[in-house]
Amino acid sequence: MPKGIKRPEKEQQKIDSEAKNLTLYQFKTCPFCIKVKRMMRRLSLNIETVDAQHDTNTREELLTQGGKISVPCLKIIDEHGQSTWMYESSEINDYLEQRFAG
Repeated sequence: MPKGIKRPEKEQQKIDSEAKNLTLYQFKTCPFCIKVKRMMRRLSLNIETVDAQHDTNTREELLTQGGKISVPCLKIIDEHGQSTWMYESSEINDYLEQRFAG
C-alpha cells in the first residue's frame, strides 16, 4: 500500500473540496482500477468511488453519460457543472498527478 502525501490541514481541505467534483467508476478487482486507486492513495485524494460492476444504475449512468461501459472511468465536473468522462488508467493517473501532486 502506498503512503499518502502529508499536507498541512488547510491545503488538504482545499484538495478535498476539489476532489468532490470527481467520481471514479470502477470494478473492485479490475487491475487498472486498482492502479488508479493506488495513485489516489499516494496523492491522499478522497475521491468517491462507485461500483459499476454490480450496481445496475451506476452501470447505466456510465453507459448513457460516459458513452461506454469501461473502467476505470473518472467523471470530472467542472466549475460550470459540465461533465467530462476520462477513460484509461494511465490518462487518469497523469491527470490526477498534474492536478494534485503540486
